[in-house]
Amino acid sequence: PPQEIRMTLHLYFARKFAMMFLGLATVFGVLLSLLDFVDQLRRFDVEEVGFANVLLLTALNAPMGLYEILPLLMILSTVALFIGLARSSELVVSRAIGRSGLVTLLAPVTVAMMIGLLALSTINPIVAATSKRFHALSDAFHAGGESALSIGRDGIWLRQGGNEKKLCVYT
Repeated sequence: PPQEIRMTLHLYFARKFAMMFLGLATVFGVLLSLLDFVDQLRRFDVEEVGFANVLLLTALNAPMGLYEILPLLMILSTVALFIGLARSSELVVSRAIGRSGLVTLLAPVTVAMMIGLLALSTINPIVAATSKRFHALSDAFHAGGESALSIGRDGIWLRQGGNEKKLCVYT
């Protein structure tokens, strides 16, 4: 087959895999966000913490959930892509023009590697930052706005209830 047909098929399979991955990531992201939202509503009193803060906690926790299921999304995207290609006989047509099965895998594997590199270089730092902020806000909302533990140059300090008393536990 001419070079232009091979390149068009590579781009077609790559685009189809990317769209399948984005679609599944969107569906799973919405489902995870809804489940996390319900969990945050259960953990915190909305009248005390505020509805906007519960939504903020849900938004801060969503990247971590998606990052954790990224391998599952890759597997499901690959299976869905090749089932769809087989069902529509596109794999048969690809083989009929003389393209091997391994060459057909080249475009989806390339896209998967790019998604993996993007996850490591960009999404991982975002997950780290949002998780840190989520835990800080969650602890603050549980403790009534102020952490019971404080670490300073002088040692580790524990606050006692609503009082301003501090107890140094380690220097």
